[in-house]
Amino acid sequence: MAVPEVWQLSRRALSLKRPLIMGILNVTPDSFSDGGRFFSLDAAIERAQEMEREGADIIDIGGESTRPNAPAVGVAQELDRVVPVIEALSRRIQVPISIDTYKAEVARAACAAGAEIVNDVTGLMFDPDMARVAAEADAGVVVMHTRGMPDTMQADTGYEDLVSEVKRYLEQSVALARQAGVADARIAVDPGIGFGKSVEGNLELIKRLAEFRELGFPVLVGPSRKSFVGAVTGRVGGERIFGTAAAVAMSVAHGASIIRVHDVAAMKDVAVMARALM
Repeated sequence: MAVPEVWQLSRRALSLKRPLIMGILNVTPDSFSDGGRFFSLDAAIERAQEMEREGADIIDIGGESTRPNAPAVGVAQELDRVVPVIEALSRRIQVPISIDTYKAEVARAACAAGAEIVNDVTGLMFDPDMARVAAEADAGVVVMHTRGMPDTMQADTGYEDLVSEVKRYLEQSVALARQAGVADARIAVDPGIGFGKSVEGNLELIKRLAEFRELGFPVLVGPSRKSFVGAVTGRVGGERIFGTAAAVAMSVAHGASIIRVHDVAAMKDVAVMARALM
């Protein structure tokens, strides 16, 4: 099945003729790489505007850390973190805003505040109202594979057939989206690098990324600064930029349409160059 050349959002369509760069904006005190840096409203606004200048095509805002073993955050607290930022940025930046949440109530408020994409790390599986909320907002939807919630997802990283199992999960997520009324043109899929996978599993997913294009949707990949990069390179946190660059280049080479990253300027160059070399 051919992957579409555009991704339809609530208020615009994004061309997929080159890899899109989704800049990460964590308005949390405890995200694994940049927790606390952009926790204040002013800092978050400044960082989003900086990423837009650096070439981000999308700003992805999250108010709850989904790093391994992260504690859950209540709906009210998550809303307090993300809604003021989205409201402010919707008046200040030109690129679309994505809300990174698995809670329907947060997604609803975020879309009302100006978000155009719902990025659900549970693939619409955690909250039964999420698919309907996304459909009612006409939002772009990213469905991701995970195994368990952040506080448990690394307890079991073994699979009989990793790629087949991840594909089946994503097919179920797509079915939920369709049943709720989300159009195919609005759906993107994410194999969930770092979510319930071993180091070897993450490497395998990137090497076999082209197989996820068989689902017929744009493929989003988020390898940025993750622990599998550290396991291979021996680097920590922000020192993982070169390892991330290699993962981004290989992801693009194997068919990724959207790359979710912290280091926007550098990874946009990597993605554009990888695409040109293809």
